[in-house]
Amino acid sequence: YSTDFEVHRNWLAITHNLPVSQWYYEATSEWTLDYPPFFAWFEYALSHVAKYFDPKMLVIENLNYTSRATVFFQRFSVIFTDILFIYAVRECCRCVNGKRAAKDILEKPTFILAVLLLWNFGLLIVDHIHFQYNGFLFGLMLLSVARLCQKRYLEGAFLFAVLLHFKHIYIYVAPAYGIYLLRSYCFTANNADGSVKWRSFSLLHVTLLGLIVCLVSALSLGPFIVLGQLPQIISRLFPFKRGLCHAYWAPNFWALYNAMDKALTIFGLKCNFLDPTKIPKASMTGGLVQEFQHTVLPSVTPLVTLICTFISILPSVFCLWFKPQGPRGFLQCLVLCALSSFMFGWHVHEKAILLAILPLSLLSVQRAKDASIYLILTTTGHFSLFPLLFTPPELPIKILLMLLFTVYSFSALKSLFRRERPLLNWLETIYLIQLVPLEIFCEMIFPLTPWKRHFPFVPLLLTSVYCALGITYAWLKLYVSVLTERISVRQKAE
Repeated sequence: YSTDFEVHRNWLAITHNLPVSQWYYEATSEWTLDYPPFFAWFEYALSHVAKYFDPKMLVIENLNYTSRATVFFQRFSVIFTDILFIYAVRECCRCVNGKRAAKDILEKPTFILAVLLLWNFGLLIVDHIHFQYNGFLFGLMLLSVARLCQKRYLEGAFLFAVLLHFKHIYIYVAPAYGIYLLRSYCFTANNADGSVKWRSFSLLHVTLLGLIVCLVSALSLGPFIVLGQLPQIISRLFPFKRGLCHAYWAPNFWALYNAMDKALTIFGLKCNFLDPTKIPKASMTGGLVQEFQHTVLPSVTPLVTLICTFISILPSVFCLWFKPQGPRGFLQCLVLCALSSFMFGWHVHEKAILLAILPLSLLSVQRAKDASIYLILTTTGHFSLFPLLFTPPELPIKILLMLLFTVYSFSALKSLFRRERPLLNWLETIYLIQLVPLEIFCEMIFPLTPWKRHFPFVPLLLTSVYCALGITYAWLKLYVSVLTERISVRQKAE
């Protein structure tokens, strides 16, 4: 079983047995509570159901405890909470323009979107095979997106505020929400050229948004502020000591940066430019560890990643402010914020790519350009999740599920935009096809070679670096598409 079973079992035990004042201090297990308070209360509620399945799972000292009843409860709780995700998908489908001509229901944008979201390969393996509660959380996010698209701004703001206090990773997309609400709700009118009409500023609307944020934050953090535990919670939520990279490199800019450092190190050793005794052992033999010390290139600090992330999201935020383009512009900005944070963030988890893939699904069924970007990002991003399922019995399962989802995605979107140019050019097609020999080498050939004993990290390195190239390309292509679209709109207006 994945370590996340023990993570959540431990959180069930902590919240069930200890007073609130000890939740964020308990450290019997290495898997300490590091999610915001709303998620802790969520675990607390689940624990009162879990005790009827197997009370032993709620004993804090029962580290790595597993039983059939425990696993069944955890699996069932994920399935049950996915009801919210299903409802959110329904609401998102209502926001999509379904007027595109289609021979039958299977070719309608709303049906395709429902399949792309409900049967998303990444979400399926992360939640229902690896085990997490992402479906429930993404349900909150998609529902908030749907409410904003329906111009129910206060509901959307409330849902997103609640989401942030369930899992703080969604702060990645907070700039998109903040700017869109300010631009579309707090300023109630635009000039003829689309620019904001400053006199239309509504103090009442700003006050209502502020009240929502303050009330949700007070409900979540208030008890811990009274107890003087806010610094402790912040230290748990933002553990900068964990290092630049996660257990294996997420396929982002830092994966390419780390790979370049390794390549330069090898070159430096062969040319006698570097002293072998001064190179950290983990740098060359341990592979993809959390604390990665760069040898040739400058080491990266949390501040550097913060600056890079901030700079990378600025163009999308400016586009949303000056040329909002309605819900479509909001979705574009949301995806770009998610991708930019994934590309340059500190200690990024590989699963965070879903934060961009799922909302991009809404755009993929509306325009061919977005469908093209979606196919590249989703295929590459989903493939990068393969190392999460590393046991031999899981190999055919993940390959089959990936093939089914990928084939459907390509065929459905190709059918939807059959009157337009091909969704992928020849270079993009070749890149995606090369994922097949990469998987064969990593899963079937490399384990049989003597290299596995000395360089066990090579398959992960190859997967992360190759996928990083595709995700970087999709990120840049989306940015170029958004910027050119805004320029075109401005030229038409003039």
